[in-house]
Amino acid sequence: MSDTPERSAEPAGGITTRSAEIAVAVVLFGIASLVIYDSARLGFRWGAEGPGAGYFPFYIGVIIAVSSIVNLVQAAFGRSRVRGAIFVQWQPLRQVLSVLLPAAVFVLGIQVIGIYVASAIYIAGFMLWLGKYGWFKSAVVGFAVAAVSFVTFEVWFQVPLYKGAFDPLAFLGY
Repeated sequence: MSDTPERSAEPAGGITTRSAEIAVAVVLFGIASLVIYDSARLGFRWGAEGPGAGYFPFYIGVIIAVSSIVNLVQAAFGRSRVRGAIFVQWQPLRQVLSVLLPAAVFVLGIQVIGIYVASAIYIAGFMLWLGKYGWFKSAVVGFAVAAVSFVTFEVWFQVPLYKGAFDPLAFLGY
């Protein structure tokens, strides 16, 4: 045995399991509420022709909402062996978010500038940021992937993909 005292393994900080369970229950309840609201707007009753357009989504939304409330109550007030347990530590969460947040921006970018331009920027950005490649190589690869995708879908398959609200590729005639 060594003469130095052993260090106690202190748990790294992060999001607790209880907090994650509460957050998921609240988010799912919000989604279920939206489904219930929209199903009621569409008509969720049984009519002369059969079920209304919102019939099945309404009841699925009710099931999800009730389940979310049960999970929320259990997470907030129930006894649990994992009450203080860490669900995810901060460092792994940062790594996940370093990919998730740019992906969310990419999805929003598709709505504005279309899938081809957004893809070129997304690929080049990831090569620069996470891959640590140079500007020139990143720009060339991003452009090349978007160009090959454009030719494949628009020209060869004649399947137009979304070009965005501003349609920056309108000058190409597609």
